[in-house]
Amino acid sequence: MPQGPPTAAPIGLELASVSRAVGRAFDDALSSAGGSRPTWLVLLSLKTRPMANQRELAAAVGIQGATLTHHLNAMESDGLLTRRRDPANRRVHLVELTDAGEEAFHRLRLVAMEHDARLREGFSDEDLERLRGLLGRLRANVADGAGASAGAATG
Repeated sequence: MPQGPPTAAPIGLELASVSRAVGRAFDDALSSAGGSRPTWLVLLSLKTRPMANQRELAAAVGIQGATLTHHLNAMESDGLLTRRRDPANRRVHLVELTDAGEEAFHRLRLVAMEHDARLREGFSDEDLERLRGLLGRLRANVADGAGASAGAATG
């Protein structure tokens, strides 16, 4: 291990800081269009799977069941989706977009596309492919838990 003060911020800390900044910018953009990240993720999931049950939706969106229910309640109150019991299994709720949900999807899709274009500014296609590869390598480096103790010390 090198001794003395670090010459640069640990890559984990820098990556976390960039991730927070990019996430905040995306959240702000969605908010300015009347949405939120959970709303966008639910709309996107329902757009790719026009009718889903809540369990499938929670898995696709990556939100725990109780938290998803909270978001679905709000979205249903806003008229963006409907929920009904599955006739084949009364314990299961089927979720579908309404016309207002379709409109919200298209509005937020435009915001997401503009945000993505903003992130891509100044990058060539080759730069982006290299970045994807580097991010994939970072993910793989932590996926198996290897270096977890070192990661805690260096960020």
